[in-house]
Amino acid sequence: MKIAAFEFDGRSALGRVDGEEVVVLHEGETGPALLSLIEANGAGADGGSERVPLSAVKLLPPVVSPRAAVFCVGKNYHAHAKEFFGSGFDSSAKEEVPSQPVIFAKAGSCLVGQGDAVDASLDPTATVDYEGELAIVMGKTAHRVAKADAYDYVFGYTVCNDVTSRELQKRHNQWLIGKSLDTFGPLGPWIVTADELGDVRELELITTVNGEVRQKAKVADLIFDIPTLIETLTATMTLQPGDIIATGTPAGVGIGFKPPRYLQPGDRMEVSISGIGTLANPVV
Repeated sequence: MKIAAFEFDGRSALGRVDGEEVVVLHEGETGPALLSLIEANGAGADGGSERVPLSAVKLLPPVVSPRAAVFCVGKNYHAHAKEFFGSGFDSSAKEEVPSQPVIFAKAGSCLVGQGDAVDASLDPTATVDYEGELAIVMGKTAHRVAKADAYDYVFGYTVCNDVTSRELQKRHNQWLIGKSLDTFGPLGPWIVTADELGDVRELELITTVNGEVRQKAKVADLIFDIPTLIETLTATMTLQPGDIIATGTPAGVGIGFKPPRYLQPGDRMEVSISGIGTLANPVV
């Protein structure tokens, strides 16, 4: 099941994607409706009668609150950990491959949806980079969750592009500022429920820039897998239904090239994950 937040005819709505149409489940503010759906484990999502063409809607970030931060994991693919460590921009640690998950956050204010523009002009250093990632959507209140039980707490998955100002990321040591510029958080195009995806480790992520493949990896290549990430985060904090965890990006980011290949106005990024869909955003 694919759950989408969207706008059409000047209205906000939550719906179920069915082929090339969206079945309207709720009209009005989408965050509370999505939270209710998640807390009910999707019950009621098979209802609705009004259908609108998917091509006629504007997809919104599928989040329960636009103010909620996204929990992110740095250096979580072996090849990317190596390329980032050797890039000169890694202020996070002295380890090439982390011995523990590197956790940071993106401010919710940076989130945008499918098709929305990423405004590169907001980065005064002109070092804008892409990072395609699989994102987890939590389904239950989670505290001190053991790895063996972790998947029981997952509602579904979506696609994230952790757009980053590399120079600001390096300059400030902590990554929040370099990761949270307005529009630097594309998320979507929708949430796919966990039951529809099967073994999430077999999902493949591909990122392209202007049609050129830059990143390609399977989720199985994560250094710290999804159960480990959920166990780590919930060991000392409580995750809530609808919270999002971006699991990390594979090798092939712009700073991995020599010289770096930063994003420029006019570029188009597409992050595709098998079984979920494609998150496409232009750069302006």
